[in-house]
Amino acid sequence: MVHGLLGKAAGTVVTGLVGVSAYEVLRNALAKAPLHDAAVTATEWGLRGTRRAEEAAESARLKLADVVAEARERVGEEAQPPAIGNHDHEH
Repeated sequence: MVHGLLGKAAGTVVTGLVGVSAYEVLRNALAKAPLHDAAVTATEWGLRGTRRAEEAAESARLKLADVVAEARERVGEEAQPPAIGNHDHEH
């Protein structure tokens, strides 16, 4: 009975060691995988795209404000000065 219990315990320990070793190998392989670099690159592209979209939106807003100001001037309205917003970035 004791031998059977020791045999089961030894088998469980070996299975556990194999599982831990396999986990560590897989974890190290994934850490070295280009997955992290790909995620960083994708995020970089997203940030660059967002920045370009913000710049395009600001440019469009300024062009539209110029058109509206000129149209108001043509109809005799006094153009309002542009609103000054709180900008956290430099132009």
